[in-house]
Amino acid sequence: MGEFQTLKLLAKLRWLFSRLGIDYRAMEIILRMKFTMDGRRTPSVFNDARREKKGNQFLKSLWIYALYSLILIPVISTDISYMYNMSIAFALLLFVLTTAMIADFSSVLLDVRDRNILQTKPVSQRTVSAAKIVHILVYVSFITGTFSAVPLIVGLVQHGIGFLLIFLVEIGLAMLLSVVATSLLYLLVLRFLDGERLKDIINYVQILLSVAVVVGYQVLARSFEFTDMNAVYEFSWWHVLLPPLWYGAPFELLLAGNTAGYVLLFSVLSVMVPLVAAGIYLKGMPSFERNLEKLMSSTAERKPKKNRLNRTWAFLLCRTEEERVFFRFGALLMKREREFKLKVYPALGMALVFPFLFLWNDPGASGFAADRTGNGYLTVYFSNFIIPNALLMLKFSEGYKGSWLFRAAPVRHEGAAYSGALKAFIVLLYLPVFLLLSAVFIWLFSPEIIPGLIAVFLSAVLQVLLTHHFIRDETYPFSRSFEFAHEANGAKMFGLGLITGGFALVHLVFVMIPFGNYLYAGVLAVAVFIGWRGMFPVAEKRKHPAKQAEAG
Repeated sequence: MGEFQTLKLLAKLRWLFSRLGIDYRAMEIILRMKFTMDGRRTPSVFNDARREKKGNQFLKSLWIYALYSLILIPVISTDISYMYNMSIAFALLLFVLTTAMIADFSSVLLDVRDRNILQTKPVSQRTVSAAKIVHILVYVSFITGTFSAVPLIVGLVQHGIGFLLIFLVEIGLAMLLSVVATSLLYLLVLRFLDGERLKDIINYVQILLSVAVVVGYQVLARSFEFTDMNAVYEFSWWHVLLPPLWYGAPFELLLAGNTAGYVLLFSVLSVMVPLVAAGIYLKGMPSFERNLEKLMSSTAERKPKKNRLNRTWAFLLCRTEEERVFFRFGALLMKREREFKLKVYPALGMALVFPFLFLWNDPGASGFAADRTGNGYLTVYFSNFIIPNALLMLKFSEGYKGSWLFRAAPVRHEGAAYSGALKAFIVLLYLPVFLLLSAVFIWLFSPEIIPGLIAVFLSAVLQVLLTHHFIRDETYPFSRSFEFAHEANGAKMFGLGLITGGFALVHLVFVMIPFGNYLYAGVLAVAVFIGWRGMFPVAEKRKHPAKQAEAG
């Protein structure tokens, strides 16, 4: 195994780990193995998916966080107030860290696959848990460093060395809070639930946490009022529940000299809460590892369900029996696979919230009153931003090793596999979210917007087709390991997300003409019909596996 610079840096903290009751030597061996495995890729069962890529693909994908960090430049460089600027900056940073913890590192934290090996060794539960947390912290620090590098430089030039030092300390505390708070939440859930119910509840917790982060950011922005381009803050007791305000306060205290009571309170919270939370987690680590065993057991047998609704949808939407089989197969995996739900369901929660956050665009307005007229309902397009990532996840499965069945089975029309999976996504995941949003928007506006909402739905279906066209390779749905999910081209996914904006702009043009919603819906309906028939012709012939392997 190679040498890792990260382990050399951690070795300097050996004394700290020893004082915490952690066997540093054992933890180092575990981390070395984890880092080694992170840099490897398991070859596909068949060599037709993609050539094995060398190196740690996570590290190679960090540039996208550097791109995202550019939005912090105007936030940090604008002279409004330290409290406002840095609260917004840390809200964005905590959003990035928390979503990364939920989507990418929850599976690491809740991993039980190494227990059969480590439980037979003289390694304490505290050491095993510490190795997990340090493993996650290392990668989260890479994300944090990439996301904050440019803002740190801008802050140094704009505000001086004092700003830089405070920023570095607060970034470390924010990173610790994000990781430990998520871990404590899982610890709480693990303590009171078990078996299959626990596995399902964890997914719901992740969805609620994602929504809470987004809503919290929006509430934070409305904690300030602007007067002559100055942000005026008025303290309310519930603001102590908003961590970004904690991290904005030390800048206001040390650089602006504001010694108001709430500034002192927030500054103390920014330091004490992460440290106290870390202490609580350290004491609860053995319990956390013991409770993880619940994920390996099932307290009740899963009763088979007839899935009559899925069969009905398949009968109504699919043209061939083969496509119906793939529809039901895709629907079953989307419902049961927890790794898939971990990657996709939190985004569904955000899709429910984003349209209302952007609809509520006037902090001074009362609720949605300012936007209940006009074309405000077009903010429902923000729910369509989930489509590219969700379709990408359709390639992956926990049971990917069984994908040889696609090759062995007498599949007559290869397109039926893709078409069935896409229809299952639209009906089972996208449509419920869209219908719920539509019901609320119709109540907020009036039934007159129904033609416009139909156009939005048709644009989503057309976006599904376009996205599938750009990301499709020779991989059958659900036939690759989730470890390849990080290899997605970030620039391509970002570009595919812009398709949503294109549809929204075209829709905005159409609503300016008489009967525009009806015309736009008609054009989209024709495009969807032609596009689906063209992309998935019933008479499509299946490629020979050998030729498919050459294409891969």
